[in-house]
Amino acid sequence: MKGKFLVILAVGLAVSIFCAPLAAHHGYAAYDTDKKVTVKGTVTDWRWSNPHCVLQLDVTDGTGQVSHWVAETENPATMARNGWSKEAIKVGDQITVSAIPVKNGRPVGRILELVLPNGQHLAGRVNPATEVKPDENAKP
Repeated sequence: MKGKFLVILAVGLAVSIFCAPLAAHHGYAAYDTDKKVTVKGTVTDWRWSNPHCVLQLDVTDGTGQVSHWVAETENPATMARNGWSKEAIKVGDQITVSAIPVKNGRPVGRILELVLPNGQHLAGRVNPATEVKPDENAKP
C-alpha cells in the first residue's frame, strides 16, 4: 500500500514539474517591453480565436518593401470586454497598429492599440506591471 502511494505521489510531482513551464507562455520574455512600434498596413487575416486573437497585416515601408506582420492580443472574451469584436476588423482594412515588438527583430508584436479605418481606437491588453515607453523613432 505504501509503495502504491509513493508511486502516485512521484507521478503527481513529475506531472506538476513538467507542466509548470506551460504557464510561461503568458509572460513577456519574448517581447522588448522597452520599445513600441507603430505600423500602418492592410489586414490579410484576423483570427478571433482562443487562446489569443491574431492579426496579420502587410506593411509597406518607404522603399516599397512589404513585410508581413503578425500581432496578437488576448482571448476573445477579454477583447470583447475591451470593445473588440470578430466583425470589427476585416481583410483589406487599412489599419494602424501600435505594438510591443519581439526582441529578435522579426515583424511580430503584442498589440497595445489598433486604429480602425473609421478612426475608432481599440486598446489591447498590456501586463499592468509592464510600462511601455513610446518609440520616438517609429516609422508610420
